[in-house]
Amino acid sequence: MTKEEEIEIVHGKGTHVVILGAGATYASTLRNPEKNGKALPLMWNVVDIVGLTNVVNKLPKEYQLLKEDFEKLYSLLAKDDKFKAERVHIEKKVYQYFSELELPDEPTIYDHLILSLRHRKDIIATFNWDPFLYKAYVRNSEFVESPGILHLHGCVSLGFDKSNGTVGPAGWTSKKTLCDFEPTKLLYPVDKKDYNSDTYISGQWEVLGNRLKEAERVSVFGYSAPVSDVEAIDLLQKAWGNVEDRAMEEFELIDIQDEKKLLKSWDTFIHTHHYHYCNDYFDSSLALHPRRTVESYHHWAMPMTPNEAFQDGNQIPDDFKTLEELWEWHKPLIEAEKKFYGK
Repeated sequence: MTKEEEIEIVHGKGTHVVILGAGATYASTLRNPEKNGKALPLMWNVVDIVGLTNVVNKLPKEYQLLKEDFEKLYSLLAKDDKFKAERVHIEKKVYQYFSELELPDEPTIYDHLILSLRHRKDIIATFNWDPFLYKAYVRNSEFVESPGILHLHGCVSLGFDKSNGTVGPAGWTSKKTLCDFEPTKLLYPVDKKDYNSDTYISGQWEVLGNRLKEAERVSVFGYSAPVSDVEAIDLLQKAWGNVEDRAMEEFELIDIQDEKKLLKSWDTFIHTHHYHYCNDYFDSSLALHPRRTVESYHHWAMPMTPNEAFQDGNQIPDDFKTLEELWEWHKPLIEAEKKFYGK
């Protein structure tokens, strides 16, 4: 299949689900740092970067020893009302820090990701609190309708109107109900996240579950399925079902961690050899076959076709300096889609 053929061949079916962990945002900021030079906190350095050292140093010794395991530290605080004031302070500081993060003007991996998938057909689900995915979604929606996005642990940019279950920019007021979009919850005790207790979060998981059931391709970017995330993995597994029934689906792992270690974490999701591993976004199906990720897989999976699933295809360059350049590159793909859908 030539690049021109890949651009022109459009199928209307097939869902690609992308699941993002902290490693995805971290990879994005390595290529293009946050606009104002702010560092992206990870679970091992949240306390230092967000500015929580003073409050943590006043806690009992057993709490201080968990400084580099923020989820466990928060879990302990959540179980003891004696430290309610400290917990509330930490929640506010984390929310404030993440809400101030800005995308750089240059295209990021998240801009590439948004444009690599298609509206209604594909979906991105993130465990990350930061606003980068949402802001990439907004600014690229000026050019083309974007795929759906889900925030499985909440997001500093989004709020929830409990009166009718709609989502909008945090702090804004719904024109329809005149109710505020209240900030979504970010922090949960690691040993019992209880997603169902939050209407917004449970709704996000329900949508993801439905899309996973029908997905033909799944990419997991920067999320290693940690043992501590028991409830999350359980929900993902229930939606994916028995791996023996997913013999025709393709699972993709994009991560800097060792391949064997990742495969062990995801072994109940991967059927035999139906997986792809890479440690760079630009070696993934999303960059090798943007907007044609399912079509390329169909072509590879059909008998009598010599094409390899991860040959270059219509590989996107990774050196665009402006969003306009990035958009211009995608125009032939989008024009072919409009032709297919009769728009």
